[in-house]
Amino acid sequence: MATKRLWRWRGVDAQGAPCQGMLWQASRLQVLHHLQQQRIMPLVVRRCPVKQSLWHPRYSSETIRQLATLLQAGLPLADGLSLLAQQQPHAQWQALLEALGRELGEGVAFSAALAQWPQAFPPLYLAMISTGELTGKLDICCLQLANQQQEQQRLAGKVKKALRYPLIVLSLALVVVLGMLYFVLPEFTAIYQTFNTPLPLLTRIVIAAGDMLSRGWPLLLALLLSPLLLNQLVRQRSDWLLRRQRLLNALPLVGPLIGGQQLSLIFTILALTQSAGISFLQGLQSVEETLSCPLWRQRLTQARERIAQGEPIWQALSRCGGFTPLCLQLIRTGESAGALDQMLENLAHHHQEQTHQRADSLAAHLEPLMLVITGSLVGILVVAMYLPVFHLGDAIGGAGG
Repeated sequence: MATKRLWRWRGVDAQGAPCQGMLWQASRLQVLHHLQQQRIMPLVVRRCPVKQSLWHPRYSSETIRQLATLLQAGLPLADGLSLLAQQQPHAQWQALLEALGRELGEGVAFSAALAQWPQAFPPLYLAMISTGELTGKLDICCLQLANQQQEQQRLAGKVKKALRYPLIVLSLALVVVLGMLYFVLPEFTAIYQTFNTPLPLLTRIVIAAGDMLSRGWPLLLALLLSPLLLNQLVRQRSDWLLRRQRLLNALPLVGPLIGGQQLSLIFTILALTQSAGISFLQGLQSVEETLSCPLWRQRLTQARERIAQGEPIWQALSRCGGFTPLCLQLIRTGESAGALDQMLENLAHHHQEQTHQRADSLAAHLEPLMLVITGSLVGILVVAMYLPVFHLGDAIGGAGG
């Protein structure tokens, strides 16, 4: 299937009135053919850039939530998509919803129409929508899917905020320190050199650091940019991505936070797919395709293969690693008692709450630590620069005598 591109067109309709719009089609020829079918004479047809930021999951989940509301109000699916397209503030999404409506008009199933837009609707959407179509509960499936996506986005945002906070504070502290060393320190050094008096050890160390900075700024710049370059290299190698993920999981505070978020996502999706009547193996595959962490995708692939061979779920998960004893015990109990969906839901809530608590705890512990580090760095520089001032009176008196 050819890749669809976004086109903006302007033309004149059958009544001679000017009209315009945006359209997803694979080629200019298909755009012209579509406009001809609508009895529109095109005047301008040009390609438009696609904003990748508009494919953020929050737009997809909000669209599905609004669609669920319209379906529960008794509106037909095609009419609901048409109404959403009219109210959509982003032309890119408006054109997408109109394209989905045209697919439905041609007899294509809604899940099959969504499958043509993997950048906007991941596999979990397709599985849930397909289940809703088969069971006649499309509105309920859409609402459950939207709630799950919203909760996971909120949790992921909280985890990212907790992890980014120390990096932002340390970066600001580094900028302040470098600014003082590069701009403020030379002025004090020039003043102190006019007096023939020895400087304190701390001041001499700071001045030496400033001299090294002024002479070796290219090396410093390379050191500052090296993490970004290294991150790009790691992204290109799957084995390096796995090693980085294992390293992050081994960190004392960061590891449990990241692991808790992944477990929350895994069990939330599994509970959602189980309640919708999707088989466990199919739900596990949806989780694999949804996760962005290569380490957890590898683990779940191994578990799915073992389960497909007839191994109990809890045993397959225990062999692939990463799951806590509580997870394995509850899954084993649910599997033997026929209440697996309830146990998965309990595990999802447990890991969501635990991850929220860990994120709050990490932020609460790091905030005073970052303040101490920042204050210490700036304080050392200020003391080093002003310490000789206390000896200037003696130096000036000695020079006058």
